[in-house]
Amino acid sequence: MHQPSSVKPQLAFTCATRANVPQRWRSALFSAVLATGMVVLSAALPTSAQAQAAVAAQVNLAYQNIQQLIAERRYDAAIAAADRYLADNRRDPQVRFLKGVAQTGSGNTDAAIATFTELVQVYPELPEPYNNLAAIYAGRGDFDKARELLQQAVQANPAYAVAHENLGDIYIQLAAREYQQAQSLDARNARLAPKLRLTSQLLAPQ
Repeated sequence: MHQPSSVKPQLAFTCATRANVPQRWRSALFSAVLATGMVVLSAALPTSAQAQAAVAAQVNLAYQNIQQLIAERRYDAAIAAADRYLADNRRDPQVRFLKGVAQTGSGNTDAAIATFTELVQVYPELPEPYNNLAAIYAGRGDFDKARELLQQAVQANPAYAVAHENLGDIYIQLAAREYQQAQSLDARNARLAPKLRLTSQLLAPQ
């Protein structure tokens, strides 16, 4: 038996759009609010700028809709909305990421793994998909795979604090596993009991 996973997935990430304009999202797990502002159109804007702003507003609305469906735990509806959007915007990283989040929430982790894996193959510089893959594998008890993915997340963005925290939790999980193995091989080793108690305390739900 392995300890319950404390690895935290992400609902949001920062990346560059195809126009290289950063889209910053902030959220909490499965209770997210998209942090974007309203796009205000001005009559003084050139027609091309107005058209670009209109497109940006439509994109923001699509993101908000999918994010809201996830927040309401309407995962099948969120996946369907993401698929409709991706039919015309196949490479959009944010919506592909949200689709993976919705698939995870629905319990279809195999599909989520496929979605996040495709995403890191196309955008290896994004740390959040690695993190969410790690959370799935940690939930399955595959802490070695989770550690590998979190190391890739940190490599992609050394300033990504969530991945560093999750990596610390994974190391504790791995330590607990090795202490348990040592105890099964040498039950008389009195040094192991306090170490196992400490790792259990560290891994207890907060």
